[in-house]
Amino acid sequence: MTDLRIVRVAASSDGRTSDLTGAPAPLADWRLIHNAVIPTAPLSEEQVRERAGRNLLDVAYADGVPVGCSTVRPPDEETPAATVISRILPEHRGRGFGTALYERGLAHARTLSDAGVETVVLATNTEGLRFARARGFVEIERYVLPGDTVPFVALRLAEPEAGTTAVSG
Repeated sequence: MTDLRIVRVAASSDGRTSDLTGAPAPLADWRLIHNAVIPTAPLSEEQVRERAGRNLLDVAYADGVPVGCSTVRPPDEETPAATVISRILPEHRGRGFGTALYERGLAHARTLSDAGVETVVLATNTEGLRFARARGFVEIERYVLPGDTVPFVALRLAEPEAGTTAVSG
């Protein structure tokens, strides 16, 4: 059985990052995974530190090996919904790691906004798109960042209508 451990990266008041136990930050692991899964929009260490100050960042380790990371973004002026993004390295997909990260992020996102939950997936990440759609996300737009050529796909979680019951299988 695989030992999955999810570590939260938090920015401290002095701008450094650490996990919640005070141990050295998994910042480099989060950045490595992000940049591997989204090679068209790589982030610098400073950009990751800045994101850790405003978003919830987690890193998943399976048997001590970094396998995935996630971001939960609170609502902002542009997007009233909270955003949950789970990224799993290709060689570790299909083992439930993405589901664990997603469910943890979704639980937190639901505390941040009553306006719903969204996610963003690089259009070339067909496995990521399939994962999101299998969990009830529907595409709302595609956009290309300045200087990029590969679009991102924004998806919104389709919530059951009031008075209906969600069915899981």
